[in-house]
Amino acid sequence: MLQGKKIILGITGSIAAYKTAMLTRLLVKAGAEIQVIMTEDAKEFITPLTLSTLSQKPVLSNFVKSDSGEWNNHVDLGLWADLILIAPASANTIAKCAHGICDNLLLATYLSAKCPIAFAPAMDLDMYKHPSTSENLKKLESFGNIVIHAASGELASGLEGQGRMQEPEYLVKEIENILSLKKKFKGKNIVITAGPTQEAIDPVRFIGNHSSGKMGYAIAQSFLNEGAKVTLISGPSSLNPPSGITNFVKVNSAQEMYEEAEKNYIEADIVVFSAAVADYRPRSVAKEKIKKKADGMTIEMEKTIDIAKALGLKKQKNQLNIGFALETENEEVNALNKLKNKNFDLIVLNSLRDEKAAFGHNTNKIKIFGKKGLLEESELLAKSEIANIILNQIHKLSSKNE
Repeated sequence: MLQGKKIILGITGSIAAYKTAMLTRLLVKAGAEIQVIMTEDAKEFITPLTLSTLSQKPVLSNFVKSDSGEWNNHVDLGLWADLILIAPASANTIAKCAHGICDNLLLATYLSAKCPIAFAPAMDLDMYKHPSTSENLKKLESFGNIVIHAASGELASGLEGQGRMQEPEYLVKEIENILSLKKKFKGKNIVITAGPTQEAIDPVRFIGNHSSGKMGYAIAQSFLNEGAKVTLISGPSSLNPPSGITNFVKVNSAQEMYEEAEKNYIEADIVVFSAAVADYRPRSVAKEKIKKKADGMTIEMEKTIDIAKALGLKKQKNQLNIGFALETENEEVNALNKLKNKNFDLIVLNSLRDEKAAFGHNTNKIKIFGKKGLLEESELLAKSEIANIILNQIHKLSSKNE
């Protein structure tokens, strides 16, 4: 898979740099040509001699070679590479890349590159969770870069949590996926519903839920990474649409979401119903703001249209419908009933009982069911990684249908 591929491995100042010896060895063994670029701080954790021996190339660190005065041309390096992997990516380097700061050879090469670029962060829990780091990672992704989010576990500080750089074997598989010549969903038309809906009570108030849209947006980004044409129909959300989106449609109510989904359904190869659609809406909407006049107020409600079920009745043989179920009790039973009743091909189950999963969080924990039962169960992972897990199951199913 990696035979003949040219990969720049950028190593920054983190204790996880010790893992790059094994990572370099695995990449070379897979047939890749590796050029290591280290920051000065990285040399405190692993020696250039070790990495030059394993990569079979001199390790680069400075703009000018000290022995000959020859220039290490960052422009040529950026053009040479099929992929740049910065691993470990420290909070400092992530921040510099996000803001275009260029004070070492690795950063200059990053800014000159025309190839895919992936970051594998490694840092302590509080640094990884800090809002500035989160925003910097989002900014890198918005540029089209790939973030291989850190794993959870014991950290060098002794704390437990997210911040560990992914293991070398995992990173090699990610590189293989990124460099795969055949994108899994190239040319496929994907429709995704995401976020909440808001059902108006009056011009000021509405009935809604806590959905942020993060899971649906992550799925949209993953499909885009795999070459798909994506229509994202989103309820109210503070998120920016993924870079490269084909069609981004903003809606408010369940009825509006249904109308847009129906409009795009017939041309879709795959439809992902990840939105948290309100089940009920006020039977009548007040034209003016309702004033506080009594101790209580009763609102008569009526059912909203079941978008997934209505479109499931129209599903063609060449289409796949993917559903979501958020449950608090009898979780698997309820999810499997939805799978059958709404004509889903797969359903993704998450539970409000799982800490830091579902609404509002950057992480999720899921089970994926097909018509024959449980297909996969994940750990608590970043929603971008959960999205990739979901796409892998969709790809397996779509490959069987072709």
